[in-house]
Amino acid sequence: MPRRAADLELAAVTKAYGETIAVDRISLKIPAGSYCCLLGPSGCGKTSTLRMIAGHEFISDGDLMIGNTIVNDLPPAKRGTAMMFQNYALFPHLSVADNVGFPLKMSGTAKAERHSRVKEMLGLVDMERYADRLPSQLSGGQQQRVALARALVTNPTVLLLDEPLSALDPFLRIRMRAELKRYQREFGISFVHVTHSQEEAMALADMVVVMSDGRIEQVGSPREVFNFPRTRFVAQFMGGHNIVPDGERSFAVRADRLKLSSSDASTAGETATVTDVEYQGMTVNVAMRRADGTDFLATLPEADYDRLPVRVGDEVAIAWGPDDRHELAA
Repeated sequence: MPRRAADLELAAVTKAYGETIAVDRISLKIPAGSYCCLLGPSGCGKTSTLRMIAGHEFISDGDLMIGNTIVNDLPPAKRGTAMMFQNYALFPHLSVADNVGFPLKMSGTAKAERHSRVKEMLGLVDMERYADRLPSQLSGGQQQRVALARALVTNPTVLLLDEPLSALDPFLRIRMRAELKRYQREFGISFVHVTHSQEEAMALADMVVVMSDGRIEQVGSPREVFNFPRTRFVAQFMGGHNIVPDGERSFAVRADRLKLSSSDASTAGETATVTDVEYQGMTVNVAMRRADGTDFLATLPEADYDRLPVRVGDEVAIAWGPDDRHELAA
């Protein structure tokens, strides 16, 4: 049976590489049984954070707790965590079964118990019939399932996933997202998943942690982070928002809340010039620029666009409701 889930907490954790600060005094509590995504652009510190949790990087300052235990000085095998790497890191010369059983063999688990656990894990990920194959004889999705089974076979308290879907094609990526979420629910343990994909984080996470320049910009549910971004960075990185300057502060308006109408002499309010029109099937993206240089994007249902089929160079009136304006931190 899996270990009992435990809270994971980082208290003012810092990672320095010489003079370079990769992670800057971040504090975060991930409740037991959560699916948490560390989200941000390359170089934001999310992978360094994951590797410190795993024990693959030393913590320069601060504390890391799993349950009630400070694990800063514990080796990876003693922390109750397991890591699923971006490239899956399967041993090419070992069969699927031997890959999955390798961590148990290294820990001295008896052969009969090892074989029983391997069979159980391969059944869980629907790979039992491929037990004797080599990794080179598997598809990318199948290799991922084997890597997942190998990570789970040790009954971890926390599973750490480093960009696990990045090597898959788009259709398989969507299917594997659903499978990861299902495994997380069935095991009841915390998954901490590093990604640069906003779509992936919103599809998977109970808890999204947006990072930038080694710091945490915002923590919340996917809907909270998307609908109520706290900072300009979060609004821009999550996408789908217009950033409108307003004195010393700025505010955000979601692109799907922007309303367009024809511009004429009697039109009051904001006007802008259409700079691009992009058809997306069910929606149409209309990019515009105001006279002061502020760029806007409207995401319109196809039927709304058909009622006002604007073209590049057209001047249009833009508007939004008072409840659609979301203030950002200075």
